[in-house]
Amino acid sequence: MIKKWIEDQVFAAINYSGQQLTQTEFDGCTFLNCDFSAANWNESDLVNCRFENCNFALAKFSGTGMKEVQFLGCKLIGINFDNCSDFLFSVGFQKCTLDYSSFTEKKMKKSKFADCSMKEVDFSGADLSLSVFDNCDLSGAVFQQTNLEKADFRTAMNFGLDPEVNKMKKARFSYSGIAGLLGKYNIDLE
Repeated sequence: MIKKWIEDQVFAAINYSGQQLTQTEFDGCTFLNCDFSAANWNESDLVNCRFENCNFALAKFSGTGMKEVQFLGCKLIGINFDNCSDFLFSVGFQKCTLDYSSFTEKKMKKSKFADCSMKEVDFSGADLSLSVFDNCDLSGAVFQQTNLEKADFRTAMNFGLDPEVNKMKKARFSYSGIAGLLGKYNIDLE
């Protein structure tokens, strides 16, 4: 149950580290250079919000709604997005560090990831159909039972996908990315 509602505000260079931001709806808000490390966003809603150059180290988002939320230049290491509310979940990331985060079972069609570090991110069971991974480092990222239909990996790097355990119909890859589809076969490509 949302108890507090904040609309169309800009928050700049504020330290929210360790604070409780629970049961609050932020609608149309912009956050610039804020520190949310170890903040608790449980049972909150973020609607049409934008975060630029913010730190979310160890932040918690249990039951938090994220609807049309954009992250630019943010540090989101180890975040469990799979704990967020599934209702209208929609996020985009540009120039972010998402290493060791999890999107397990998330429905995130048409998501956009651009210029991101996504090392060892878990996408198991997620629906990433029509999503774009533009110039993203996916070293060690996990794709198991993931819907990648019509996803765009043409400029993605260091990924390893098994076409036998993921839905990949009409997914897009560059010729240089073909090695990422054949890794399990231990084939040398030259």
